[in-house]
Amino acid sequence: MASLQSLSLNFSSSSCCSSSRRIDAAIYLPKLPKIQVSVPKLKPRTNLVDELNLRNINGFTKTEPIKKNVEEEPHNPTTSMEIFQLCAIMEAVADRVEMHKNIGDQRDNWNTLLLNSINMIVLTAATMAGVLATSGAGAPVLSLKLSSTLLFSAATGLLLVMNKIQPSQLTEEQRNATRLFKQLHSELQTALAIKSNPTREDVMDEMEKVLSIDRAYPLPLLGSMLEKFPETFESAVWWPKHKQQSKKKTQTRNNGWSEELEEEMREVLEVLKTKDSEDYMRLGNLALRLNRVLAISGPLLTGIAAVGSAFGGSWGATAAATAGALASVVSTFEHGGQVGMVVEMYRNSAGFFKLMEESIESALEEEDLEKRENGELFEMKVATKLGRSLSQLRELAMKSRFSHMEGIPVDEFGSKLF
Repeated sequence: MASLQSLSLNFSSSSCCSSSRRIDAAIYLPKLPKIQVSVPKLKPRTNLVDELNLRNINGFTKTEPIKKNVEEEPHNPTTSMEIFQLCAIMEAVADRVEMHKNIGDQRDNWNTLLLNSINMIVLTAATMAGVLATSGAGAPVLSLKLSSTLLFSAATGLLLVMNKIQPSQLTEEQRNATRLFKQLHSELQTALAIKSNPTREDVMDEMEKVLSIDRAYPLPLLGSMLEKFPETFESAVWWPKHKQQSKKKTQTRNNGWSEELEEEMREVLEVLKTKDSEDYMRLGNLALRLNRVLAISGPLLTGIAAVGSAFGGSWGATAAATAGALASVVSTFEHGGQVGMVVEMYRNSAGFFKLMEESIESALEEEDLEKRENGELFEMKVATKLGRSLSQLRELAMKSRFSHMEGIPVDEFGSKLF
C-alpha cells in the first residue's frame, strides 16, 4: 500500500514538471525569388492632326500646319452705320456736359476771387486815403499817397477786365449749356432705344443740335465770347432752324389732331407771345441797362479815387476815400448780386418761350397731318413744359378766346414754372 502511494506521488510530480515546460515551434518557408516585371512606358497620346503635321527633314522636326479648306462666311453686321454715328455723337455730348460743368465751376470761382480781391484792394486804398487826409506834409504822407494811388489804379484795371467778361454771366452760360447738353444726351438715348433703323437725316439733325448749342454758349473768352453789353436785348437761340417741309395735303388719318386742338394751340401761342415773351424781354432790357450803368460806375469811381489820391491835397484824399468806398459798394452790388447772371437768366428764359412759339408755329403751318408730331403727344409736351396739366392748358386757351371776344387782355401768364 505504501509502495502504491509513493508511486502515485512520483507520477504526479513528474507530470507537473512536464506541464510547466513550454515548447516553442516555428515553421520556416523558403524565400521566393523577386520577379521584376518591366512595364513599357507609353507615349502621350497625340492628336492625329499633330502627328500628321510633324515631318522629319534632315534630322530636324518641322511643323507644317494642315490647311483647312473651309470658306469663312462674310460678316454681316446687324448694326447700321447710323447707329454707330449716333453713339459717337452721344459720347461727344457726354464729354461736353463734363467740360461745360468744369468750366462753369472755374468761372464761378473767378467771380468770387476777383470780387474779394478788388474789394480788399479798394478798401485798403480808401483807408490810406483817409489817413492821408488827416495827416500833414512829410515822407509818410508821400508813401501813403503813392501806395493808395497804385492800389486804386490796380483796382480800376481789374474792374475793367471783370466788367468786360462778367464772370457771373459766364457761369450762367455754362450752366445752361450743361443742362441743354444733358437734355440732348437723354434725347439721343431715347432715340437709340426706340428707333431700330435711324436714317441719315436723324444723324444730321442731332449733329446740328450739338453745333447750335456750341454756337449759343461758346467756351473761349477771346474771339467768340458773347457780347455782354449789346445794343438791344435779344433772347438766346440754341436750336437749329426748323426745316421747311413739303406741304402736300394727303392726310389719311388725323394723327391725333383736330380743329379744336389746333385752335387751342393758336390761343396758347398768342398768350406766350403777348404775355410771357414780352414780359421777359422787358425785364431783360431793364437788367441789361442796370448792368451797363454799374459796369461803367465802378471803374469810373476808382479812377476818380486814383486821381484824387495822386494830385489832390487833403480834399483830394477825402474825395479819393469817398469814391473808393462807393466803388466797393457798386462792385459788390454788381458782382456779389450777380446782375450779369440775372441778365443771362432772362435771356435764356426769353429763348425758351421763343422756342415754344416756333415749335407751335411749325406744327400748325404743316398741312400734312402725317408729317406732324402726334397731336396728343404734342399737347402733353406743351403742357408739361409750361408746368400745366392738360385741363389747365385747355382752360388757358378758353380764357384767351373769351378775352379776344370781350376785347380785354389775358390776366394770366402761359407758364407756371417761371
